[in-house]
Amino acid sequence: MSYIFKSERLGFRLLTVEDSENCALFWGSDEVMAYTGGSIATELLPQVIDFYAQSQQDYGITVYGVEDISSGELIGAAGFDIDSAVDDIELVFHFIKDAWGKGFASEAAVACIRYAAEVYQPKSIIASSSVENKKALNILGKIGFAYLGIHYLEDTAQDEALFQLVL
Repeated sequence: MSYIFKSERLGFRLLTVEDSENCALFWGSDEVMAYTGGSIATELLPQVIDFYAQSQQDYGITVYGVEDISSGELIGAAGFDIDSAVDDIELVFHFIKDAWGKGFASEAAVACIRYAAEVYQPKSIIASSSVENKKALNILGKIGFAYLGIHYLEDTAQDEALFQLVL
Protein backbone atom coordinates (compact mmCIF):
# COMPACT_ATOMS: atom_id res chain seq x y z
CA MET A 1 0.00 0.00 0.00
CA SER A 2 1.19 3.49 -0.80
CA TYR A 3 0.87 5.86 2.13
CA ILE A 4 1.00 9.66 2.24
CA PHE A 5 2.95 9.37 5.49
CA LYS A 6 3.69 6.72 8.09
CA SER A 7 4.59 6.23 11.71
CA GLU A 8 6.22 3.16 13.20
CA ARG A 9 3.07 1.01 13.07
CA LEU A 10 0.58 3.09 11.10
CA GLY A 11 0.09 4.15 7.49
CA PHE A 12 -1.98 7.19 6.54
CA ARG A 13 -3.83 7.36 3.24
CA LEU A 14 -6.76 9.07 1.62
CA LEU A 15 -10.10 7.43 2.23
CA THR A 16 -12.20 6.42 -0.76
CA VAL A 17 -15.90 5.72 -1.08
CA GLU A 18 -14.95 2.03 -1.22
CA ASP A 19 -13.87 2.41 2.43
CA SER A 20 -17.41 3.30 3.55
CA GLU A 21 -18.17 -0.14 4.96
CA ASN A 22 -14.97 -0.18 7.03
CA CYS A 23 -15.47 3.45 8.10
CA ALA A 24 -18.84 2.39 9.51
CA LEU A 25 -16.90 0.33 12.08
CA PHE A 26 -15.70 3.54 13.71
CA TRP A 27 -17.74 6.53 12.44
CA GLY A 28 -20.91 4.43 12.38
CA SER A 29 -20.33 2.96 15.83
CA ASP A 30 -22.36 4.44 18.69
CA GLU A 31 -19.71 3.28 21.14
CA VAL A 32 -16.76 4.78 19.25
CA MET A 33 -18.58 8.05 18.61
CA ALA A 34 -20.27 8.27 22.03
CA TYR A 35 -18.40 11.43 23.04
CA THR A 36 -18.59 13.19 19.68
CA GLY A 37 -22.27 13.89 19.28
CA GLY A 38 -23.14 10.46 17.93
CA SER A 39 -22.40 8.08 15.12
CA ILE A 40 -22.71 8.90 11.44
CA ALA A 41 -25.37 7.09 9.41
CA THR A 42 -23.82 4.59 7.00
CA GLU A 43 -25.54 6.15 3.99
CA LEU A 44 -23.85 9.50 4.80
CA LEU A 45 -20.31 8.10 4.93
CA PRO A 46 -19.61 8.57 1.19
CA GLN A 47 -20.37 12.29 1.64
CA VAL A 48 -18.04 12.50 4.64
CA ILE A 49 -15.28 10.77 2.67
CA ASP A 50 -15.83 13.08 -0.32
CA PHE A 51 -15.66 16.10 2.02
CA TYR A 52 -12.28 14.94 3.33
CA ALA A 53 -11.02 14.26 -0.20
CA GLN A 54 -11.96 17.83 -1.14
CA SER A 55 -10.14 19.13 1.94
CA GLN A 56 -7.00 17.33 0.76
CA GLN A 57 -7.33 18.96 -2.67
CA ASP A 58 -8.03 22.42 -1.25
CA TYR A 59 -5.53 22.51 1.63
CA GLY A 60 -3.12 19.61 1.17
CA ILE A 61 -4.20 18.13 4.48
CA THR A 62 -7.28 16.29 5.74
CA VAL A 63 -8.56 13.46 7.91
CA TYR A 64 -6.81 10.30 6.68
CA GLY A 65 -7.61 6.63 6.83
CA VAL A 66 -5.27 4.95 9.32
CA GLU A 67 -4.08 1.43 8.56
CA ASP A 68 -2.23 -0.98 10.79
CA ILE A 69 0.85 -1.53 8.60
CA SER A 70 1.36 -5.08 9.87
CA SER A 71 -2.11 -6.24 8.80
CA GLY A 72 -3.14 -3.66 6.20
CA GLU A 73 -6.41 -3.26 8.11
CA LEU A 74 -8.15 0.13 8.17
CA ILE A 75 -8.45 0.71 11.92
CA GLY A 76 -9.49 4.34 12.09
CA ALA A 77 -9.18 7.87 10.85
CA ALA A 78 -7.00 10.72 12.05
CA GLY A 79 -5.98 14.10 10.81
CA PHE A 80 -7.41 17.57 10.62
CA ASP A 81 -10.66 19.37 10.13
CA ILE A 82 -9.89 22.73 8.56
CA ASP A 83 -11.90 25.94 8.79
CA SER A 84 -10.50 28.32 6.19
CA ALA A 85 -11.76 31.27 8.24
CA VAL A 86 -9.34 30.61 11.11
CA ASP A 87 -5.62 29.99 11.41
CA ASP A 88 -6.03 26.89 13.57
CA ILE A 89 -6.62 23.38 12.34
CA GLU A 90 -8.42 20.83 14.49
CA LEU A 91 -6.90 17.43 15.28
CA VAL A 92 -9.37 14.54 15.25
CA PHE A 93 -8.93 10.80 15.69
CA HIS A 94 -11.36 7.87 15.80
CA PHE A 95 -10.47 4.17 16.00
CA ILE A 96 -12.32 0.87 15.93
CA LYS A 97 -12.86 -0.57 19.39
CA ASP A 98 -10.43 -3.46 18.77
CA ALA A 99 -7.65 -0.85 18.36
CA TRP A 100 -8.28 0.83 21.72
CA GLY A 101 -5.65 0.61 24.44
CA LYS A 102 -2.76 -0.14 22.06
CA GLY A 103 -1.32 3.37 21.74
CA PHE A 104 -2.58 3.85 18.18
CA ALA A 105 -4.41 7.13 18.91
CA SER A 106 -1.33 8.73 20.48
CA GLU A 107 0.92 7.46 17.70
CA ALA A 108 -1.49 8.68 15.02
CA ALA A 109 -1.90 12.09 16.63
CA VAL A 110 1.86 12.65 16.84
CA ALA A 111 2.36 11.51 13.23
CA CYS A 112 -0.41 13.81 12.01
CA ILE A 113 1.04 16.77 13.89
CA ARG A 114 4.49 16.18 12.38
CA TYR A 115 3.00 15.89 8.91
CA ALA A 116 0.90 19.04 9.32
CA ALA A 117 3.93 20.98 10.56
CA GLU A 118 5.80 20.03 7.38
CA VAL A 119 3.14 20.48 4.71
CA TYR A 120 0.57 22.93 6.11
CA GLN A 121 2.62 24.85 8.67
CA PRO A 122 -0.23 25.96 10.92
CA LYS A 123 0.39 28.46 13.70
CA SER A 124 -1.33 26.15 16.11
CA ILE A 125 -3.45 23.04 16.29
CA ILE A 126 -6.57 22.79 18.39
CA ALA A 127 -8.39 19.76 19.68
CA SER A 128 -11.49 19.32 21.75
CA SER A 129 -13.08 16.43 23.53
CA SER A 130 -16.04 15.74 25.73
CA VAL A 131 -15.07 16.31 29.33
CA GLU A 132 -16.26 12.74 29.95
CA ASN A 133 -13.81 11.20 27.45
CA LYS A 134 -10.92 10.77 29.89
CA LYS A 135 -8.81 8.70 27.48
CA ALA A 136 -8.85 11.40 24.79
CA LEU A 137 -8.14 14.10 27.37
CA ASN A 138 -5.14 12.11 28.62
CA ILE A 139 -3.81 11.63 25.09
CA LEU A 140 -4.00 15.34 24.33
CA GLY A 141 -2.15 16.21 27.53
CA LYS A 142 0.43 13.50 26.98
CA ILE A 143 1.36 14.71 23.48
CA GLY A 144 1.81 18.33 24.54
CA PHE A 145 -1.51 20.11 24.10
CA ALA A 146 -2.28 22.85 26.62
CA TYR A 147 -5.73 22.93 28.22
CA LEU A 148 -7.55 26.20 27.42
CA GLY A 149 -10.88 25.64 29.15
CA ILE A 150 -14.41 24.48 28.48
CA HIS A 151 -16.39 25.65 25.47
CA TYR A 152 -19.73 24.73 23.98
CA LEU A 153 -19.37 23.04 20.60
CA GLU A 154 -22.42 23.34 18.38
CA ASP A 155 -21.41 20.38 16.18
CA THR A 156 -21.69 17.98 19.11
CA ALA A 157 -24.19 20.04 21.16
CA GLN A 158 -22.13 19.64 24.33
CA ASP A 159 -19.52 21.29 26.50
CA GLU A 160 -16.04 20.18 25.50
CA ALA A 161 -12.55 20.65 26.85
CA LEU A 162 -10.54 22.78 24.43
CA PHE A 163 -6.80 22.24 23.92
CA GLN A 164 -4.16 23.96 21.81
CA LEU A 165 -0.70 23.08 20.59
CA VAL A 166 1.30 26.10 19.43
CA LEU A 167 3.87 25.20 16.79
